[in-house]
Amino acid sequence: MSTELSEEEMRQALFGSSNQPEPESAPKWLEPEAVAKPQPSPKPRSVAKPLSPKLRVVLHVTKEFEGDVEVFTYDANTLSTLVAEQEAKNEAKKKRFRYFNVMSVKPIP
Repeated sequence: MSTELSEEEMRQALFGSSNQPEPESAPKWLEPEAVAKPQPSPKPRSVAKPLSPKLRVVLHVTKEFEGDVEVFTYDANTLSTLVAEQEAKNEAKKKRFRYFNVMSVKPIP
């Protein structure tokens, strides 16, 4: 068996035999193939409820030591419980509360 193959024999081995004559200007492997790709059908998307990155912080606050305890709630626009607690304490300070105790930090549904 000969180890040297002609260009035509190599093309037949790689691409199979074709009945139409090939143009001499460009090799077949350089020409783009015009194959229509099937487009996937658009799936209807379910409308999801937007995620709420909010936490509700509940504090027991007083203006004087061992005075009347009030419940102070604050809704923070964050997912960090530490940041939510700090924001709630700062808001309580703005309302002139001096003593606070964090009771709960829960996500708002």
